[in-house]
Amino acid sequence: MSDGNRLLVERDIKGGLHFSGSIRNAADLRQRLAQLAAAGYAPLVRRDSALVLELFEGVFDHQSFTGRSGTFFGYEGLGCIYWHMVSKLLLAAQETCLRAFESGAPPKVLKRLADCYYDIRAGLGDCKPPDVYGAFPMDPYSHTPGHAGARQPGLTGQVKEDVLCRFGELGIVVREGRIHFRPHLLRREEFLTAPAVFTYYDVSGTRRRLSLKPGEMAFTCCQVPIVYRLAKEASVTVVRANGGRISGQEPRLDSATSRSIAERNGQITRIEVCLRLGSVAAI
Repeated sequence: MSDGNRLLVERDIKGGLHFSGSIRNAADLRQRLAQLAAAGYAPLVRRDSALVLELFEGVFDHQSFTGRSGTFFGYEGLGCIYWHMVSKLLLAAQETCLRAFESGAPPKVLKRLADCYYDIRAGLGDCKPPDVYGAFPMDPYSHTPGHAGARQPGLTGQVKEDVLCRFGELGIVVREGRIHFRPHLLRREEFLTAPAVFTYYDVSGTRRRLSLKPGEMAFTCCQVPIVYRLAKEASVTVVRANGGRISGQEPRLDSATSRSIAERNGQITRIEVCLRLGSVAAI
């Protein structure tokens, strides 16, 4: 300290000495000691290196920091892969993609962003078969030990990001109390190539079956089925419980219909959305 060399220790405003804040671990500390040796402190470094390293570990007690493994599962340590963080990255990438779509970015930029999004998505469990993932892929397991597949039981925080990302892909957006359909990231390969039956539970808990045709796909929003259909012209049709049908050209619902869906009051039985060919899966 009398020489003004602060590579190893610094003095605070109260006169106390502490390790330099830029030293993160023992490897950094060894590097600083080597620098001190080269700067003329070699005899002191040879004499006191072991003592300094012991003091450093005694202060920070790094060996006791093992993540949550002390109270949770033995494989939950610093070496685990945190799938939750990957899902957070995926959501951030999706938000960037959707901002680019809404702001009218050039097609080349949109394609590159979408490619990056799906490259991240491909690393998550629902894109992997069970024999590779080591578990049922749709359970959002968050940790994977090096010697086996996913082993974290139950749902974790990852499920939030996965649900948000999926609805982002499907293009469900709520603005000023209205539900909009903006499936900018939806891939054409998700649409059926053969007839199929979509099974769901309506707002009363009744199990329902809905026949779908090639070129269609379906999902639910607040237990109301939304049917996407590839078509030459865009349109939205609201099918009401009383048999009435209301159609429009804009890819959104009015405030009253949106509120009815959100309230799950049973007045709306189905929403049919025709997506113009070429507007889907431009990636």
